[in-house]
Amino acid sequence: MIGNVVSRRYAKALFAVGAAKGEAEQAKYGEQLAAIRASIEGSPEAVAFFKNPAFSAEEKKAVVTQLVEKMSLEPMVKNFCDLLADRGRVEMLPAIAADYKAMMDAVSGVVTGELVTVSELNEERKSAIQAQLEKQAGKKLELSFSTDESILGGIVLKVGDRVMDASLKAQLQILKENIKRGE
Repeated sequence: MIGNVVSRRYAKALFAVGAAKGEAEQAKYGEQLAAIRASIEGSPEAVAFFKNPAFSAEEKKAVVTQLVEKMSLEPMVKNFCDLLADRGRVEMLPAIAADYKAMMDAVSGVVTGELVTVSELNEERKSAIQAQLEKQAGKKLELSFSTDESILGGIVLKVGDRVMDASLKAQLQILKENIKRGE
């Protein structure tokens, strides 16, 4: 919980700096944070290293500096990463990047969601579903697709903080509750 508040504050600070410099810079910062996040999360060793309190802030800063230099990032993003390293918050970089992306999506009117089905959908079906949901929402939708055999059938749609559970598992649970109540 505290991590969420802290990561949101850092993301909001960089977001405000980007907004002051213009929409293009703001978007560039977001892309570069996403690249850093992908490189850190792509390596389980890096995640473990940054979360390990046995390593000093200086050691973590050295690793972040090497990572940033290899990626040739904007000076503002480099300084931001240095600040996080100085404050002992490097392990929060992925969360900060996620919060920054959420802020960018909110400004641009993009909504993220997830559609869970029992079996994998083909690309044609995925694009048709996404187009229909975008039409209904009236916004651009970034939809990820996943499978979960435990839902037995139907779909579970998560968009923002809303969940529409039209799965067979949920319907059976409702039926079970109704039988228990004698309805």
